[in-house]
Amino acid sequence: MIELIAFDADDTLWHNEPFYQESKEKLKSLLSSSLDPDLVAETLDRIEIRNIEFFGYGIKSFVLSMIEASIQLTDGQIKGSEIEKIIGFAKEMLQFNLQLFDGVEAVLAEMSSTYKLMLITKGDQFEQERKIARSGLGAYFKYIEIVGEKSPTSYLRLLEKYGFSPEGFLMIGNSLKSDILPVLDIGGQAIYIPYHSTWAHEYLEAEVVAHYHYDEVERIGWIPEVVRRMA
Repeated sequence: MIELIAFDADDTLWHNEPFYQESKEKLKSLLSSSLDPDLVAETLDRIEIRNIEFFGYGIKSFVLSMIEASIQLTDGQIKGSEIEKIIGFAKEMLQFNLQLFDGVEAVLAEMSSTYKLMLITKGDQFEQERKIARSGLGAYFKYIEIVGEKSPTSYLRLLEKYGFSPEGFLMIGNSLKSDILPVLDIGGQAIYIPYHSTWAHEYLEAEVVAHYHYDEVERIGWIPEVVRRMA
């Protein structure tokens, strides 16, 4: 029996990854006079993934990685005015117009009338709280948790905190690595909603996920019907 349904936030309830991709394109354009754009993107991805250990997730971590990548790629010759532009990219990202997926509010309204809902998102506390407030969706969730990482241990810790069992837990999200596989590993259930673009850090080889069983839907509007079938 499903006792608790949790939703991811970024790229599950609202668009997020395109703003990172847009800023990457701006960085490539900024450095294009002397550097190959593919090299810029590859270097940024590598540094960004490495910096998760130090800065976590989110726009602040991303801008620090952009600055570090730019310093490394230019052998320290990047100008102060160019670093200022990079910081400007991050400020623009923090002010973007939050765009919900079609049907999100209707789905949450329907599901919250039957189930306890939890929002589980990872990243910077300030940034995520700001997005949740701007989304207007917070009232649909009985519990809201912002975590540093999504792992089997962190999911178990949250379930223990609120008194739920893994067997009664359903997670819905767009990342196999963060939202789906860790929940299946602890004995929960999951519904995967693929997003059209995926951050390199979230990518998994097909053979890694081949032996896992989970439901997959194309859009969030299909969630109520899938949940009824699962229940």
